[in-house]
Amino acid sequence: MTPFTDRLRVFFIGFVALTLGMPMAWISLGKLVLLLSGAAWVGMKLIRQIKDESLSQLWTVRVVFLILFVFALSIAGTDAPQSNALQAFSKHSKLLEIVLLVALLRSRTEALSAIGFFLTGQSILILSSWAMAAGIPIPWATSNHLQEAKNASVVFSTYLDQSLIFAGSAAVCWHLRRYWPRFSKFLIVISLCALVNSLFLQEGRTGYIASLLVLSMAVTWELPRKLRIPAMMLVPLALVIILYTTSSQFQKRVSLVVNETQTYGESSSGKDTSVGFRLHAWRRSVQAIAEAPVLGHGVGSWTLTVRRLEGAHADEVFGKNLGSNAHNEFLMWGVELGVAGIVLLSGLFAAIARDAWTFNPPAKRATLTMLGVMLVACVFNAPLYDALIGDYFCIALGLLMALGIRERGGVSQEVTA
Repeated sequence: MTPFTDRLRVFFIGFVALTLGMPMAWISLGKLVLLLSGAAWVGMKLIRQIKDESLSQLWTVRVVFLILFVFALSIAGTDAPQSNALQAFSKHSKLLEIVLLVALLRSRTEALSAIGFFLTGQSILILSSWAMAAGIPIPWATSNHLQEAKNASVVFSTYLDQSLIFAGSAAVCWHLRRYWPRFSKFLIVISLCALVNSLFLQEGRTGYIASLLVLSMAVTWELPRKLRIPAMMLVPLALVIILYTTSSQFQKRVSLVVNETQTYGESSSGKDTSVGFRLHAWRRSVQAIAEAPVLGHGVGSWTLTVRRLEGAHADEVFGKNLGSNAHNEFLMWGVELGVAGIVLLSGLFAAIARDAWTFNPPAKRATLTMLGVMLVACVFNAPLYDALIGDYFCIALGLLMALGIRERGGVSQEVTA
C-alpha cells in the first residue's frame, strides 16, 4: 500500500476510536467505517497476499470466530422469530470489532495513534461531565436524564454506561501514560477525574465496583511483586472502607442494595426495584437454562422464553418488547446456547486474558483491567448485547490488543506483504 492509503486507514480507525466519546449516532457511523475498512482489508489481503502471523497467535481471534459460528448455527433452531434472531445475532457480532482492529492496526505506531484518538475522545467526555456537574451547559450533551438533578453530569446514554466507560478509560490513561511522556501528567489527572466522577457523582453501583477494581489493580501493580498477593485482598477492602466513610451517596446506594434484596426475598416480585428485577430475571434465566441445557433456546430467545415462564404477569414484569436482556451476559448466553454459551463466554474472557499476559507490561495491565471492568459489567448487565457500552468494550479491547500484539516481546511486529 502507498503511504497515503496507510495514513488514510489509520485516520479512519482513529475516527472509530474517537467516536466512543460521542453520541450513539456517531458510534454507529464509526462502526460502519470499521466494517468498510475491514472489508477493504480482506480484499487487499487476498489481492496482495498480505501475511499477518500475529493474528494466528491470538487465541481471542479463534474464540471470537467460534462464538459467532455457534450463534449462527443456533439461528436455524431458535424459538424466537427470525427477525429477532437476526437482530440478536448482529448484536453478538460486534465481537468482530476486536478482530478487525487488531488486523487493521499493523504496527505499534499505528496502534498508539489510534489509542491517542481514543484518549482524546474520552478526555473530552470526562471533562464535559465535570463541566455539567459545575453547572456549565454542554451543547453536545444528549442524555435523556439531563433534566434530572441527580444525573446532571451524564453526557450521553445513562449513568450506568458512563460510569463503566469512565472506569475503563481511567485504566487506559493510567497504564499507558508513559507512552506519551509530554502528556503523562494530563493523563493522570484525566484518570483521577474519571474515577472520582464515577464514585462520587454517579449512582451506578456496577460502576462503583468497576472503579474500585481499577483502583485496586493500579495500586497492586505499583507495589513490589512480593506484596501484590496480600495487596489484592487488602487494597479493595481499604478502598471500600474509605469510600463508605467519606461518601453519603455510596452509603445510601449500598444500603439500597440490601433493602431491595430483602424486599425481593419477601415478595418475589422484581418489577419495582433495580436489584429485585435483576434477581428475578436471573431466576427465570436459570429456569430457562434448565429447560434446554444442551442446545439452548436459540439466539434472540431470551425475552420470549422468560415471558413464557413468567406467565400471565409477563407484560407487567418484562414489558412487551422482545429485545430486552437478562442483565447478566453469562445467563443470557446460557439461555440462548445452553451451558455451551456460558462456556464460550468464559472462554472469551480466558482467551483475552491469556493473550494479554504475553504483552509488554503497560499494554498487559491496561488490557487486563479493561477486561476486568467488562467482567464486572457482564455479571450485572448484558453489555456485549447492548449497543453503546458493548461497542465501547469491543473497540477499546481491540485497540489495546493491537498495541500488545504489535510490540509483543519488545519487538514491533509489522505486517509484511
